[in-house]
Parts: sequence; structure tokens; C-alpha cells
Amino acid sequence: APHLVSDIPFVVPNYDWWEAPFYGIGLRLYDVLAGRHGFGASRHLSREETLAELPTLETEGLRGGILYYDGQFDDARLAICLARTAADLGATLVNYAPVRAILRSEGLARGVRIADLEGGDEIDVEAKVVVNATGIWSDSVRQLDDPDASPMMRPSQGVHVVLPRRFLPGDGAIMVPHTDDGRVLFAIPWHDRVVVGTTDTPVNGPSLEPRAQDEEIEFLLSHAARYLTEDPGPDDVSSVFAGIRPLVGDPENADSAAISRDHTLHISDSCLVTIAGGKWTTVRKMAQDTVDQAALLGQLEERPCVTHELNLHGYHSDAQRYGELAPYGADAVELRDLSLALPAGAERLHEALPYIEAEVIWAARMEMARTVEDVLARRTRALLLDAAASLEAAPRVASLLMEELGRDPEWAVQQVAAYTELAQGYRISSSSR
Repeated sequence: APHLVSDIPFVVPNYDWWEAPFYGIGLRLYDVLAGRHGFGASRHLSREETLAELPTLETEGLRGGILYYDGQFDDARLAICLARTAADLGATLVNYAPVRAILRSEGLARGVRIADLEGGDEIDVEAKVVVNATGIWSDSVRQLDDPDASPMMRPSQGVHVVLPRRFLPGDGAIMVPHTDDGRVLFAIPWHDRVVVGTTDTPVNGPSLEPRAQDEEIEFLLSHAARYLTEDPGPDDVSSVFAGIRPLVGDPENADSAAISRDHTLHISDSCLVTIAGGKWTTVRKMAQDTVDQAALLGQLEERPCVTHELNLHGYHSDAQRYGELAPYGADAVELRDLSLALPAGAERLHEALPYIEAEVIWAARMEMARTVEDVLARRTRALLLDAAASLEAAPRVASLLMEELGRDPEWAVQQVAAYTELAQGYRISSSSR
């Protein structure tokens, strides 16, 4: 997926004498493990080289740094591309259809009952095998299958704050492997902003809208101030967002930071297959392991796995030629044509956001977007980049969707109201200022 993934240099700044040899050895091992799949070899930097990579890095006490490379991607676009790849290969995709029950036949999971949230009906879908790949909601689905199923998820909340690009104007990112309380801190250029993260706070359970706690925001801003020449404050934050990691772990162990990020396959007595844990970077391996197991349980024809050579939907080896439409890859040409065909298709939704009106229509026609939130939070990253700007863009998005989806004006009003309530949670509260 070269249209979505690129390499980015990370610098581990060294302020103590022991950091260079300690982290240097670790990153050499990182290079060895990456092998031919690595983005580039790590190396030590002098003080001057470190500042050339990170011009706004705090200089007091700086000895040098260590440079290494990692991959960066747009998670919203990758999620959509994975779904569209599945559709290209024959999968039937359904949106806004939560599972209400696991259907059984002779004691085995043989389908699901889903609710059509738009039409109001419930639909039974039969299957040879049912796979539960629902992330932080894995236990909820397992308990539909078996109310006595013991929880296996150990959700942990990560919070990020988004700052203007001036705080980190270069191409490189900052990575601090060990803060005072043992957490990792990073500041990364992303969509012409800077994302600072991340916290690791155990939470009691899943939430559709996790909220950042004031102390988490304070932790990120105060620690970022240690490494940046300009200290960021609450007024500099354009958005704050929280996500929940679907960790699998021992309920007796309270330290979520120590839990492995590896994935786990679980098969219930009814043969419900649950894939839990894992992370974006291992998604293909997770899928391969899950499908292999499901095929075995369903007594399906044995076939070789194709994921090693499979390009994702939109694959393009030089998508950067399409500028801000690059994340759409090969679809960028068709999207550009759409922008020219629409009356104001090439106009930006907001001057502070990189998105154009045609992307709203595209999201509705090609990517199953049904709401303002879908467009501004899950097809684009407007909400995460600038919550206030996304709020100002919401009425226009609602109007475009109303026409495209055949809704009435009252629907558009309700959409803006719902999005306004949502987006307030992505702005710094007065108590954090």
C-alpha cells in the first residue's frame, strides 16, 4: 500500500551520557530484526546533526541523538482500503448493522442476527463459520455466544494532542523511549500538524467515544515542553483525541504497558472464532491466521494464502503526484474528475483543512459514508486535525450529504447538532486551560 505508507525518520535525543550507547544497541537490534524490510539503517547523530533534523528541539544539555526509520500511514484511509479490497475480492460489506445475537445450529455458531439501524429490520445471516473481529468489543460478542464467557480484553486508553506544524517544522519525529513514569513519548509530523502522544491508561471497558482526562493532557503538554524550544499550552491544541487499545491480557496484571501487543486466537465451545489484540502493522498476519483457522473449522477447501503478494485497493507506486489526494492512490484520478464535474467540487470544506467538497460525495458514493461524523472523522481526519474547523465545516458537509443521500433538511439539522455534541469532546475543556 505505497499510496498510504511512507517512511519517516525518528530521532531519539540524548541528554544523558548513557542514552547513546543504550538506545544505540537497541536500535541496531531493531535493524537486524527488520532485515531487508527495514526503511533504513539507524545511526548516531552529533549535536549539530540532531538539531538539523529537529530545529525546534530543546538545546540545553543536548549531547546528540540516534536516528532510525519507521513507517507512517493514514489509519482512516487504510481502514477504508482494507474494506474496499475485501469488496473487490467478493466480500459483501454492511454498515450500521450491529450484531444482536449469535445463531446456533446443533450447538455450533452458524450465523448472526444483525439489526439494520436505518431500515429498522433484523436480519438473520447464516454461515459455516462466524469470526468475531471486533477489537475492544470482542468480549461483548463472546458473551452473546456464551453469557458466562470470562473477559479476555484488557483495554488501555491512549491520548494524543494535535499541535500546529511550527512546533516541529522539520521532516523528522521525536521519540523518547522512557519518560519519568516509564511511558513512551513521541511528537510526529502528520497531515501538516504535529501529533504528540501517547498515554497508556487502563480503562474499565470499551467506549464508543473515549474521552481524554485532564491529567493525560497535562502529562503530554508538560513532557512535550521538555523537548521543544516553544512550550505548547492548551491554547495551541487544535484537537485532542483518545483511542482504546484492544489488548489481551491477564486480569490480575494491572500494568497495561507491560502487556504484549501480539494477537490471540480464541475458539469457543460453539466454534466462534475470536481474533483479538494485535495492531495495524500485523493486520495481514492476523487475517491469515484467522482465515486459516476458520477454513479448518468450516471444512472449507484448502487454498494458499495470497496476502503476501496482494496490493490493497488504490495501489499506486507514485501517488504523491496527486498532491493532497495521494491517499486515494489510483482512485485519485476518478476523484479529481468528480471534483471538476461538481459545481464546487474542488473547493475546500474549510481553509484550515486539506479536504474538498468532492471528497464528501465520494465518501457517500464509494465508501459507505452515511453521516457527517462518517465523513469528518472516519473517511477524512478533519475532526482529529482541527476540531473547531471541522465544526465550521459540518453544515456544508450535512448539506452535501442531504442532497446525495436524498435526506430532508430536518435530517441535516439533526446531523449538525449530533456532530457538534461529538466534536466538543475533541476540544480542550476550560478546566484544562
